[in-house]
Amino acid sequence: MKSYSEYKEMNLPWLKTIPAHWEIRRNKNIFTEIKEKVGERSSEYTLLSLTLNGIIPRDLDAGGKFPSDFGKYKVIKKGDMVFCLFDVDETPRTVGLSNFDGMLTGAYTIMDVNNINSRYILYYYLALDNGKLLKPLYTGLRKTINVNTFQSTQIPAPPRAEQDQIVRFLDWKVSAVNRLISVKKKQVIVYRELRKAIIDQGMLYGFKNTDRKDSGIYWLGEVPATWDVLPLKRICRANASISDIVKTKNDSDLVTFLPMENVSETGNVDCSIKKKIADVRTGFSSFSKGDVVVAKITPCFENGKGACLDDLDTDIGFGTTEFINLRPSEKVLSKYLYMITMTRPFRKLGEEVMTGSAGQKRVSVNYIKNFTLGIPGIEEQESILAKIEQRLVQIDKIIEIERENIKHLLELKARIISDAVTGKIDVRNITVPEYEYVDNAADDDSERESEVNEGLNEEEE
Repeated sequence: MKSYSEYKEMNLPWLKTIPAHWEIRRNKNIFTEIKEKVGERSSEYTLLSLTLNGIIPRDLDAGGKFPSDFGKYKVIKKGDMVFCLFDVDETPRTVGLSNFDGMLTGAYTIMDVNNINSRYILYYYLALDNGKLLKPLYTGLRKTINVNTFQSTQIPAPPRAEQDQIVRFLDWKVSAVNRLISVKKKQVIVYRELRKAIIDQGMLYGFKNTDRKDSGIYWLGEVPATWDVLPLKRICRANASISDIVKTKNDSDLVTFLPMENVSETGNVDCSIKKKIADVRTGFSSFSKGDVVVAKITPCFENGKGACLDDLDTDIGFGTTEFINLRPSEKVLSKYLYMITMTRPFRKLGEEVMTGSAGQKRVSVNYIKNFTLGIPGIEEQESILAKIEQRLVQIDKIIEIERENIKHLLELKARIISDAVTGKIDVRNITVPEYEYVDNAADDDSERESEVNEGLNEEEE
């Protein structure tokens, strides 16, 4: 695609030149900050959320942190732009254009947009956000951008007709990429479901063609005749103590600490955080090497958060109180016990009996203790695990390939947006054909909405 014939200096840290006929404006020429609070009228407004897919209505039943009082939330109208001007590097998406009337956390900066195509300026700030290019404006430990500094920052402004053409071009090109991303992510979902099906087959029924018996469990049906039908409390201890090991340690000894984010939904564990025993002895869950941990709180439980701690790099550890610890007996391998907790019936049945308020529901220890299924002998457990591992390796390779393809498509989309809004390419004479618009909903995580910066500090105003 061709570039413009003539350029002039812009001299921003992230943008050195722009087409010669483009104007240079400042944010204050197009943005007016809106500070209206909802006050006692919060019940009249739809709660909105800034996400990787833009600004969307937030599901109050989906979990997450909420304030006790929404009075400090800000009113937002359709067509307003939203900026998160703090913790910019750590926030996946810091800009959005609202298609809804509603309310947003008071920690965000809300702007009325004038004298410019709002989708052009959205694309411009998406390009900066994709590369976190506003770093020169950060101050303080929170990497905050002062509103006055932001408002005085220069921006490129093509003639209005050209802005409109850039938006038409980008909507077309971005739709094409989003469509491909959507296809790839649907393929990932299919393979993830196949992964779950393989685990269920092996753990609930085995892979041998052998005699069966009725398990006596309504959802399970028949299991291999040689398997013992047992509740988990017969093969493991829940929340088993590590006090005998702790007695042998010094308060200054370092142990692994596992916050929820250091345990993945596929059983990977990040052991990089170490803490002194004196700092974690009380107020946290505890476990030892070889234990299995299961997240008990929504949505972590439903999503499969948990792990086998065979590879824990200290003999004991501590972590969030939202873990339930399972210690296997001689009747079950640690890895096999973990795989039981990864079966869909274990997660689905647990979800049905969770208790607590919305966003804070938890599965009980008694549910886990009494979860019942067929248990083979140790030798067959080893065989089942080997077969599952063999099949999952193949599936995981395919999933990784598709995720790499998605990554490359996202990079392509970011490059197209950046090149168009900064004048690296000239799209004025490109004819945009008829096409089906595909928005960023095709660009989500497909399994769950990726909300960002919820539970924000309301003092950040």
